[in-house]
Amino acid sequence: MFGPKFKADMIAPGPWRFGIGAWGECLPYHDNRMFLNAALRDKWGQPTVTFDCGWKENELAMRKDMKASAVEMLEASGLKDVTPYDDVVNSAPGNCIHEMGTARMGHDPKTSVLNKWNQVHTSPNVFVTDGACMTSGACVNPSLTYMALTARACDHAVSELKKNNL
Repeated sequence: MFGPKFKADMIAPGPWRFGIGAWGECLPYHDNRMFLNAALRDKWGQPTVTFDCGWKENELAMRKDMKASAVEMLEASGLKDVTPYDDVVNSAPGNCIHEMGTARMGHDPKTSVLNKWNQVHTSPNVFVTDGACMTSGACVNPSLTYMALTARACDHAVSELKKNNL
């Protein structure tokens, strides 16, 4: 459709729709993880990366509360015929927010992948400076935090290179 009729149809009153979305933070569960799966190999025979991650009781309760709160807010603002929507099928972890924490930062190599400088405990010449080191994150874009972690790791790497430690 083109031209004046299209323009007239676009400005003519019709049924209105309004949507609201909510995002919550997944707690950093140790059993939410990724790993190399030796039982599942790619076409070159290499182990594939497998994600084993899911929502737990806290996230399901938070989801239920967010849905009820959204309905309450919309109705309190005067909206009528509010129909809650919950897309359980397409709500897998990482589908719409910045899930992170697959290479936890910590002091103990048995419970973490990275040290405080974002170096892999077992490979000090490897630095991981994205959100993998962060086991938790708010519902805002973490890009500036990633940049700060990278700058800090680079500063440490340069210092260690000058000492011939890398």
